[in-house]
Amino acid sequence: MRKKYLSGLAFSLFLTQAAFAFEPFIVKDIRVEGLQRTEAGTVFSYLPIKPGDTLTEDKAAQAIQALYATGFFKDVRLEVEGDVLLVVIDERPAIGLIEFEGNKAFDSDNLRKGLREAGIAESRILDRALLERAEQELKKQYLNRSFYGASITTEITPLERNRVGVKFKINEGEVASIRQVTITGNNAFSESELKKQMSLRPKHWFPPVNWFSKADEYSKPKLQGDVENLRSYYLNRGYLDFNVEGTQVSITPDKRDIYIAIALAEGEQYRVSSVKVTGNLVVSDDEIRSLVQLRPGEVFSREKLTETTRLISERLANEGYAFANVNAAPELDKANRLVSFTVFVDPGKRVYIRSIAISGNTRTRDEVIRRELRQLEGAWYDGAKIKRSKVRLDRLGFFDETNLDTQPVPGASDQVDLNVTVKERATGSFMLGAGYSTTDKLVFQASVSQNNVFGSGNSLSLALNTGKSNRTAVLSYTNPYFTSEGVSIGYDIYHRNYNPSATTDTAYYSTQSTGAGIRLGYPITEDNQLNFGLSFDNTRTTVSADSPPQYIDFVNRYGERTDTVLATLGWSQDSRDSYLTPTKGIFQRVGTETTVPVADQRYYRLNYQFQWFIPVYFKDDTLMLQTNLGYGSGYGGRPMPFYKHYYAGGIGSVRGYKDNTLGPQDSTDRALGGTRLITYGAEYFVTPTVVDLDKTFRLSVFVDGGQVWGESDKVSLSEIRYSAGLGLAWISPIGPLKFSIGQPLNQKDGDKTQRFQFQLGNIF
Repeated sequence: MRKKYLSGLAFSLFLTQAAFAFEPFIVKDIRVEGLQRTEAGTVFSYLPIKPGDTLTEDKAAQAIQALYATGFFKDVRLEVEGDVLLVVIDERPAIGLIEFEGNKAFDSDNLRKGLREAGIAESRILDRALLERAEQELKKQYLNRSFYGASITTEITPLERNRVGVKFKINEGEVASIRQVTITGNNAFSESELKKQMSLRPKHWFPPVNWFSKADEYSKPKLQGDVENLRSYYLNRGYLDFNVEGTQVSITPDKRDIYIAIALAEGEQYRVSSVKVTGNLVVSDDEIRSLVQLRPGEVFSREKLTETTRLISERLANEGYAFANVNAAPELDKANRLVSFTVFVDPGKRVYIRSIAISGNTRTRDEVIRRELRQLEGAWYDGAKIKRSKVRLDRLGFFDETNLDTQPVPGASDQVDLNVTVKERATGSFMLGAGYSTTDKLVFQASVSQNNVFGSGNSLSLALNTGKSNRTAVLSYTNPYFTSEGVSIGYDIYHRNYNPSATTDTAYYSTQSTGAGIRLGYPITEDNQLNFGLSFDNTRTTVSADSPPQYIDFVNRYGERTDTVLATLGWSQDSRDSYLTPTKGIFQRVGTETTVPVADQRYYRLNYQFQWFIPVYFKDDTLMLQTNLGYGSGYGGRPMPFYKHYYAGGIGSVRGYKDNTLGPQDSTDRALGGTRLITYGAEYFVTPTVVDLDKTFRLSVFVDGGQVWGESDKVSLSEIRYSAGLGLAWISPIGPLKFSIGQPLNQKDGDKTQRFQFQLGNIF
């Protein structure tokens, strides 16, 4: 039987014109030929013709158009055998393999991910138009990394089952470096000062600087960012008419060197003549005006103006005006180079929270989250309380992410819903590992803990530690909400073997202690808490002939084994923004521990710890000031036990000196510790912007000072030892890691120094 056909190729050339004419007929059956990977059902789902339909030239053209538009086929042909419609398919090949050759600057997996987003991936149909676009996209990625000589070609290799392999052959070439940055039109500020505001810099003579910073690698987004940095720099210094007249980027013919030229028009510097606040202020006029950061007579600063509108908006939000509109309108006096501002305040409607919805918590109970929220349902919207709620949720340590956002209630302009979304993290852990420190040497550790037992917010942990000088087993349980008011309760059971002379230059003794205790925490305010504790301890003390006479005398007089009932009372304040890597806030703690005279020991200790983290806004760095004071003594005719002495020296105290070696010494120059302690210091934490590390990686420079005195010694500040140096701290996957290189500044005869010190691993 003679076959008549209408070809997809003819359709593509003549659009709706058939390859030839045929008489319309009723289709009794439809068959599909030529399929290799595509299911016949897929073809039928796209085919607009069904058995029983009358096939005309127009319907045939529509059928070819529909199948061809799927992109699955290179050609589609309709053949007629009597009253049977035969659909002949020539499939496009599928991509069976994607390979890269010559790529060094980008990882192959990252390149595959980018291609997938562009529509090119294994198992997908090969589309040459998409393939060309993918080549251009890859080249664009290389251009963004300053590989201006990069070239990309594609090689297609046939595979079995109508598949092809696609190989992208990449010739990266050399990285183009910025050779020179020129700024013209500047009169008020030097070119060198303006270049400090830019992230793009000429290639440094020392190669590692370029490897880490990549500041010499040009990209258009970087240049746009630098232009905005220059604009902000001028506007924050009063140059309201400042403008960037143009930027020019040129590259040498060999595509190795880039030259950047920026032309500026500075204009005149303006001072503030007056600042008026008008509108419905809601709160007192004096309070609103106290939030205005600009003062008459000052040089104008856009940063201060933005801060003013932000502070006013936040203050109104604290009163429930969540959608307050605060705008500042300037009036320029160009003749006198003055600018005045009128700040218009429109608080809008007062808004309250209709409901609070919590999502994302699959393990943690809703009540654990709700008890941390300071914004309540049915109460007026309070921006400060919502921010505080987020801080409290973050401090729990149960979540990787927390988000609190509001959503307007449809049909109600004075209501919003608060949505609390959390992303839970694993709060239980089992750890077997080892650590090393210059104090305890090799330390083996094992711990099992659950900080969110059954989603209740309570914590339970068992920790074992096997250091050379410190062997510990501790079982702890804490309920942070023993009462609905937030009173916490905790229980501890422990057993410790302690022999400090095994790893430090301290006088010989060892203790074996077993005890148990209970802890209570009573919150006074959001950042302040009272702490109470009561514990019982049984300690066995061992000395030898090499021990100092006072140690031997203490054991002979009061016995080798003693019981202690210890009561503790303390107050703490914590306004830090983070426990792991604080950047601002204060932490201070005052505490006293006193033995209850129902057991053997009679002593007390007073302790004060202070840390102040000060953000350095213009550098994103942090300055930390800290001090630690301790005083102890016996009472009732008994001395303070020598194994309760204070020690100083080493990481966490005065770096650059050997651990625990400062202060009184015995006749063999081994440290005795003391009853009075002073340490203090300053540490400047540098933000590591040149390396891709998380926020728990911190570099620092420090100055430490401290000393310990015995009970009969006179406290003299001239005896305080000082050191300075460099530090590194990182909460690594294997545990806390600390390094320090300290240089003693006023060491004296008998002092034991140790310039390089480190700790690796959790030390319980």
